[in-house]
Amino acid sequence: MLEKSLNNNDEIEVLTARWQEVNRRVAEAADGREIRILAATKTVSAERINYAIDQLGLSLIGENRVQELLEKYDDLHKDGVEIHFIGRLQTNKVKYIVDKVDMIESVDSLRLAEEISRRAEKIGRVMDILVEVNIGREESKGGIFPEELDAFLEAILPLPGIRFAGIMVIPPKIAENEDSEKYFSESFQIFLDIQTKKHHNIREPLLLSMGMSDSYEAAIRCGSGQVRLGSAIFGHRNINES
Repeated sequence: MLEKSLNNNDEIEVLTARWQEVNRRVAEAADGREIRILAATKTVSAERINYAIDQLGLSLIGENRVQELLEKYDDLHKDGVEIHFIGRLQTNKVKYIVDKVDMIESVDSLRLAEEISRRAEKIGRVMDILVEVNIGREESKGGIFPEELDAFLEAILPLPGIRFAGIMVIPPKIAENEDSEKYFSESFQIFLDIQTKKHHNIREPLLLSMGMSDSYEAAIRCGSGQVRLGSAIFGHRNINES
């Protein structure tokens, strides 16, 4: 269910203040590095998103659900804005979004990568992807285990309809801040290792996407180049961010 629309000055002021605070904290943690802020817009109305685009300078949004993306798509102000898909993606739904997003951040199986490649080729494009890394090695979650990443990359890099753009990491939910930093540091080392190897069919510079509303400053300090923020920008929505 989508949130209510942006309909009074108080809500506008709160959204503006959150956006300014996020940018301040990101800049402080980044210490001069350029960090991409992706607004995770699950349940957020197109009107609220468009206000952030038009008035606050938001230029990168991420959607978790195919159906919700399709419902909002025509109403979004898309000029100069990147749209990423950041949620779990079923192979049978790739066809609905392959012409609507600039990147798919949650590639976690060869079958999914193959389907994205096939669908992208069919419409004459190459889709940028991030490989989701299961840094906590949690059997109940998606993502590629770190020790399987090299073999996975070797399998997907030859696919003509995709371009490897980096990795996306979500640490275990149970981790406290100190534990999160451990996972973030391990992820950064994996990211550095990828960069030292000669790969074809990659987008440079590669992107490390990690850190959400409860952990983005630690993630940036550990080397993240992009953070995915939902509640930090739009407020608490009683959902799990991705």
